[in-house]
Amino acid sequence: MTHILVAEDERDIRELIAFTLRFAGYEVTTVSNGEEAVQAAAQLHPSLILMDVRMPRMDGYQACQALKADPVLKDIPVVFLSAKGQESEIQAGLAAGATDYLLKPFAPDELTRRVRELLEKRPPTMGT
Repeated sequence: MTHILVAEDERDIRELIAFTLRFAGYEVTTVSNGEEAVQAAAQLHPSLILMDVRMPRMDGYQACQALKADPVLKDIPVVFLSAKGQESEIQAGLAAGATDYLLKPFAPDELTRRVRELLEKRPPTMGT
């Protein structure tokens, strides 16, 4: 089963994302900050990481940079989730190493469609 890591500090949003992805057939692990995301990614080696930008302890940009600096984790796609849609925010996310940037709020079907598309682009030797 494809494993997705969700890093989101807002409990309601985190639970909604997890529910949506589980309903679509994915295995989901959730964490509430960037520091936990880096630790969980090292343990789980998920197929995809969905990460909020603004989180305590370590923001999404810092967590993404840490993931991309690790040779074992660098190829895991990271998708930023943010309500901040300014071009400078999106460019900062992509510069930090993100594969994509999804603006909140988003519809559940949009989330599952984007996740499916990103997972289909991955080489078959990566992830599960």
